Amino acid sequence: MQVYFCGTRGSTPVSGAEQLHYGGYTSCIGLAHGGEPPTIVLDAGTGLQQMPLALRGEAFRGTLLLSHLHWDHTHGMPFFRSGALPGNRVDVYLPEQGVNPEELLARAISPPHFPIRPKQLGDGWTFNAMEPGHHEFEGFSVDALEIPHKGGRTFGYRVSDGSSALAYLPDHSPISPRPWPGRHRRLSRRGHHADQGRRLARARFPAHRGRATAAGLSRSLGG
Repeated sequence: MQVYFCGTRGSTPVSGAEQLHYGGYTSCIGLAHGGEPPTIVLDAGTGLQQMPLALRGEAFRGTLLLSHLHWDHTHGMPFFRSGALPGNRVDVYLPEQGVNPEELLARAISPPHFPIRPKQLGDGWTFNAMEPGHHEFEGFSVDALEIPHKGGRTFGYRVSDGSSALAYLPDHSPISPRPWPGRHRRLSRRGHHADQGRRLARARFPAHRGRATAAGLSRSLGG
């Protein structure tokens, strides 16, 4: 599996020399089978604007999995050039919340907040709800589990190509001083761990440093 880290920040994009190491774009990770362009994208923060570089200027044909619908995970969608090229296919999946998925996204992406609605992003875009469980997308096995995060249903994902795996747990908010409940461990078993919730964990439970808890999870799983 090849992984493209196009956006790793939370909350809001930033710029400046001090951001050069990790970049200033918000959440977006591309996953590809070796030597091929990315066909799965995890979250659509402003980092989605960088995905065309990994696609070598070609149209995106694949699946976009949203962990949740906060701004820093969705606001890149209208600016995704590869999602507007001829031959595109962008199948968007988001956690089921009892509302039509396109209508749910349109609460933030529609006038007067934004000039167009999600369904106006162009032909080839579909909007779908998904439940926790095992799924198959683009030749990858995907396990989705609900993880705690304030302000809307949030999923963590474990994605495997059969030989390697990546666990993606963005913006999780620990609900007790025990920072890694069973669902975190189930997603992260025998996989690389992409964790973007350290700052929230550190703020809510000051006794647990963000980096230390993420490293503790990795060590407990043999990583």
